[in-house]
Amino acid sequence: MNTEIDKLNFTQNLLRKFEAEDVVNTTYKKGDILTAEGQIENNLYFIEDGAVKVYYQSELGENIIRLGYNGSILNSLSSFFNRQPSELFIEAIRETKVKILKRSVIIDIKANSLGYSEFLENVLIQQLEREIDLLHDSPSQRLERVLKRSPHLFQFIPLKYIASYLRMSPETLSRIRNS
Repeated sequence: MNTEIDKLNFTQNLLRKFEAEDVVNTTYKKGDILTAEGQIENNLYFIEDGAVKVYYQSELGENIIRLGYNGSILNSLSSFFNRQPSELFIEAIRETKVKILKRSVIIDIKANSLGYSEFLENVLIQQLEREIDLLHDSPSQRLERVLKRSPHLFQFIPLKYIASYLRMSPETLSRIRNS
């Protein structure tokens, strides 16, 4: 018996839920916080239009660890899973239209779907690729790796945020792009 026919895979169910009429649609203005440090994450966000930065605040300032734009699905993942306060902020960097699914909906989808582990594997692979990006000493190598995964990044995200994400100054990023 083919279980793929009997039960939809987790990712398909998730995307269908984001298209459902009962999904929460919200528009955030530039600077609005979707998730704040110290808050327990109860949502999964689908960026319909716009852009967000995911960052943590340290004594050295803001450290961007992820950028999200049209078609991205994100949240404060560790808080979402371990039910501990988030160490991250998710902030709109321009007007952003977001579809929101509550944690209870995700748990229901997980219980009634196949392929949840494959979905998590993809999330883990993305995190590992990000870690490898940061290990490269060369700013041009970091940029090359990110552009290979996200060739349209510059269409959605302002240069200063991409530079921060890549651990370089906007001037360095501009120089690399122009060389």
